[in-house]
Amino acid sequence: MSLSIGIVGLPNVGKSTLFNALTKKGVPAENYPFCTIDPSVGIVAVPDARLGILSTFSKSAKTIPAAIEFVDIAGLVAGASKGEGLGNKFLANIRETDAIFEMVRIFPLKNEKGVDVMHVYGDIDPLRDIKVINMELILADLETVSKRLSNIARDVKRGDKEFILEHSALEKVLVALEAEHMAHTVSLDEKELLKVKQLGLLTTKPILYGLNKRAGAKNLDETNPEVFKELTDYILSTGARYVVLDAKIEEELKEFEGEEKSTFRKEMGGVHDGIDVLIQEAYELLGLETYFTTGEDETRAWTIKKGSTAPVAGMAIHTDFKDKFIRAEIVFWKDLIDAGSYADARAKGKVRIEGKEYIVKDGDVVEFKI
Repeated sequence: MSLSIGIVGLPNVGKSTLFNALTKKGVPAENYPFCTIDPSVGIVAVPDARLGILSTFSKSAKTIPAAIEFVDIAGLVAGASKGEGLGNKFLANIRETDAIFEMVRIFPLKNEKGVDVMHVYGDIDPLRDIKVINMELILADLETVSKRLSNIARDVKRGDKEFILEHSALEKVLVALEAEHMAHTVSLDEKELLKVKQLGLLTTKPILYGLNKRAGAKNLDETNPEVFKELTDYILSTGARYVVLDAKIEEELKEFEGEEKSTFRKEMGGVHDGIDVLIQEAYELLGLETYFTTGEDETRAWTIKKGSTAPVAGMAIHTDFKDKFIRAEIVFWKDLIDAGSYADARAKGKVRIEGKEYIVKDGDVVEFKI
């Protein structure tokens, strides 16, 4: 399955810096608002040590990781939904993504060298920043829902059942948006949810927050832990997730790999690989997991929704797999490696034949029979 995440936030919070680190692609990241005029798109490999191990095991000619598409979207400000700053042109770009990664600045106004790094509001208040961005998403959705309700009013009057259902669902969403709540907080049944999804509302998308700090600087989590806790408590209360990272370090290390990268990270004051954690959190947020196919031609990672049956998981390879599915040969990746070969894994009873009801697990190695 394809996966797309939009990186949003106020100007100068580190969006483009992170994007550069994620994609090793040099988009502008200067110290002024709105330097990203058009959304930049980059495909990022999902880090997974299991993939390389399986590829070596199978002596594969090719190794193909799972991937996430990241979209770097220009900085939003209060009034974006009405055209302020670069306006709702960029909110439209967010509609095309599966989830939102909202960058939030917790590093100070001066960097580790004492150089000013401007903030569009003149001070550091991450909870305010979050509420500004989220309000713009709410206001944009409010306009979308109101317009749609107006457009279908005649069909509702005619008694068209499908439009009556849509109208009922959107009225519920409208009430929430007018109360300044995100659309995902509204309780909808399956049919209503389907109608609402057709509009691609921004506030129905899951949000992962990136709390951007700076090594060597006095960041919010260090200078004001009570305010930082209030921030993280708020994020968790909304059902979202967050990751703390240093986008600048990630950008500076983008050309390094392996042990060399880890060594330089420690020297620069970094604790963990922020990008790896970001991607892991994105998978958790979206309820995703990975299975593998492996052989001499290629070893490949496939992304699926948790709880997918074998035929549905097979659709990641080709949509025909769902209808043509007969059975699947399954072995857990570690069991396969430990056995030393497929033949030994079979002899030890680690390779199983599963049918249409089997739920594919993270780390399964699958061979589909169609």
